Amino acid sequence: MRYRVDLAYDGTDFSGWARQPGLRTVQGVLEDTLATVWRVPVALTVAGRTDAGVHADAQVCHVDLPEGLDPHPGLVGRLARMLPPDVRVRAVTPAPAGFDARFSALRRHYVYRVSTAPWGPEPLRARDTLRWPRPLDVDAMTTAGQGLLGEHDFAAYCRPREGATTVRELQHLAWSPVPEEPHVLVAALSADAFCHSMVRSVVGALLAVGEGRRSVDWPAALLARRERSSEVAVVAARGLRLVGVDYPDDADLAARATTTRRRRDP
Repeated sequence: MRYRVDLAYDGTDFSGWARQPGLRTVQGVLEDTLATVWRVPVALTVAGRTDAGVHADAQVCHVDLPEGLDPHPGLVGRLARMLPPDVRVRAVTPAPAGFDARFSALRRHYVYRVSTAPWGPEPLRARDTLRWPRPLDVDAMTTAGQGLLGEHDFAAYCRPREGATTVRELQHLAWSPVPEEPHVLVAALSADAFCHSMVRSVVGALLAVGEGRRSVDWPAALLARRERSSEVAVVAARGLRLVGVDYPDDADLAARATTTRRRRDP
């Protein structure tokens, strides 16, 4: 039986999602805890592998359990007592037929928070907001971001991984102020998928435009490159949060997974 797991975490003290020997990771903590509960080895497949320091409000993963081993109705409460306070499991539910947390996903949604206040982020938001104490032209950043929309090879913005494509479809990118938090700007980005460091690199390029150090057409011009650009600064992980993962209707889950597995060439 396959089960869907919905969770959230503060990534500050984690070395990313993926299990790594000798390092504290979200996957490692969660798999070890679930293995203790179920008394069987646990392997999680995640919708989006977040980097070290990146947070998640709405991460999704799946787990396959032996037939006859069903999650107890009180599992979420038990996990709340067993897990550390920087990771919370919100639900463990039977997955529909054909569901794959990674390959069935239609798109992922991220936000990045920036504070332009001279004193920096407020204390309670210091772990999820970048300090950028210089004026930013929001209109210029928004215009520059529009040039990145659509399906492109984002090699200039991604850390390369052998055998992995850097073609992605960026479906939404917008900057907006936070009315209840003066001096805070939020970038919202949605794509079918994001390659390694893509969001933080795109935000770094747009901040350079907002400061006036780069022209509004510079971020889009970088798409012509076929390798990572050293001109693009990768902003700190603390400002980035995964806030949503979209899936198709249950009847289309398996077909979506098959389509996603096909490699997209530049």
